[in-house]
Amino acid sequence: MGDNWETNAEAQLNINAPVFVPNINAAPFVPSWLPQSAAPAAAPEVNGVEKTAEDDWDKSEDVVGDAQNGTQMEETKEPPKPNEIVMETEDGEDETPQPTKKKKDPTAEQREQAKEHINIVFVGHVDAGKSTLGGQIMYLTGEVDKRTLEKYEREAKDANRESWYLSWALDTNKEEREKGKTVEVGRASFETEKKTFTILDAPGHRSYVPNMIGGAAQADVAILVISARKGEFETGFEKGGQTREHTTLIKTAGVKYLVVAVNKMDDPTVEWSEERYNEIIEKLTPFLKKSGFNVKKDVHFMPISGLTGSFIRDIPTPNPFPSYDGPSLLTYIDDLPRILRADGPLRLPVAGKYKDMGVVVCGKIESGFLSKSSELIMMPIKKEVSAMTIFTDKEETDISYTGENVEIKLKGVEEEELSTGFVVCDKNDLCHVCRKFEAQIHIVDYDSIIAPGFSCIMHVHTAIEEVVFKGFLCSIERKTGKRAEGKPPRFVKQDDIVIARLEATRPICLEMFSMFPQMGRFTLRYNDRTIAMGRVERLGSKQPQAPAAAAAQNATSG
Repeated sequence: MGDNWETNAEAQLNINAPVFVPNINAAPFVPSWLPQSAAPAAAPEVNGVEKTAEDDWDKSEDVVGDAQNGTQMEETKEPPKPNEIVMETEDGEDETPQPTKKKKDPTAEQREQAKEHINIVFVGHVDAGKSTLGGQIMYLTGEVDKRTLEKYEREAKDANRESWYLSWALDTNKEEREKGKTVEVGRASFETEKKTFTILDAPGHRSYVPNMIGGAAQADVAILVISARKGEFETGFEKGGQTREHTTLIKTAGVKYLVVAVNKMDDPTVEWSEERYNEIIEKLTPFLKKSGFNVKKDVHFMPISGLTGSFIRDIPTPNPFPSYDGPSLLTYIDDLPRILRADGPLRLPVAGKYKDMGVVVCGKIESGFLSKSSELIMMPIKKEVSAMTIFTDKEETDISYTGENVEIKLKGVEEEELSTGFVVCDKNDLCHVCRKFEAQIHIVDYDSIIAPGFSCIMHVHTAIEEVVFKGFLCSIERKTGKRAEGKPPRFVKQDDIVIARLEATRPICLEMFSMFPQMGRFTLRYNDRTIAMGRVERLGSKQPQAPAAAAAQNATSG
């Protein structure tokens, strides 16, 4: 009997019954025990038709897809203006990168209430006293205690380097302490009443200029340290000296405010001489103007002594330099106007990397914000990564903002795959990657001519790449800043400004200067000399897609 149960049940089924059609207009079922007020609300009506959740499905899916693809609303393109250069992509299409979309900062109000974070780089000729000044600031702000400083003093005395003990707060490795020369960019942090500062102590020796450029690329404010000692200022300021080159480089890097600190004023050859101080200022001022600084608004001159601490935190009493009536160094930088930050998607150029129970990268957040929940892509290798741990000034945090120097422990990538100049991006809004681009270039220091085929080294944000001049499109008139009419130049020389087409040896992360200056300005160097400054005008590639979005698009098109 039990064996025939399924057979009897199938025999009783009516296979000719009409298909069931649900009544979508029926009132929602409400159990008798449920209060009337708790009944589900009816779906809203649009144009007299009831709108359901399914009606929004395709629409919401389209929005996510556009975000993943990095696409944006297309604007109507105007025809090129006379003399305007239109660059074609590898696909043969005209390409003008569109402004990247902005991602809303979830805690913008909290950020406004917090102390402003400033990155300050110390630059200048070798032995000007940059590291000593940094160590003195660390001591005066309480970041290095007296006991530690006394330990450094004993160790320096044993090594016959008595006057170097303050610099050992920033020069931490054995090579730097033995030679008295900074090699890597030293990092430290301190707080004042209004701001939080990260010190970037750049090397002054010409052999380490690439390291100095990496530090300057992360800076908001620069302190140009000048040695007032007789002979030392002249050595640094003459042609080929690092005072000149560093000044040019920090301006190219986008540093807004500059403090010229005339150091070693207490030296026996100077003895706080007003005549010596004025001589240095008079020689520096024309060069600073030529480099592009507004001397009246953005440059501040002051005498200091890094060794004794005079004029750094307080004005000494009695005042050894009464003709200076300005604030102390720390007071001045603490009262600087708030720096305007880029408002856009996450851009974090990698300035360094190392292994510490995982892969750690460090750099400055140029725009956007970073949290542990952020979905990230490492460009240009298009590898999905995630932030396991975020450190700001050696302290772990859940979120970091534009302008902050951070260290991130990453998941999803190996150290061997990374290189300085890579950029951590928001997964839904990637940076541009290209090899060919057009740029406006100003030749500042080159003895010969530059013709197509000339190769040199380009420093852009934290990237260092070899580039080749492929051709010149037009000259720029220095007086008007407009493009000159006539045939393109066959070659360029010192002081010329030109629009040139360049090609890198491998893909690099770039943005147009007009869209994102931090990733659109660069320096060209040749034979350990800075020969030109430039800014990107057009890119020869489209904005890339995230890996998942690209795969989805390929599947759809196939």
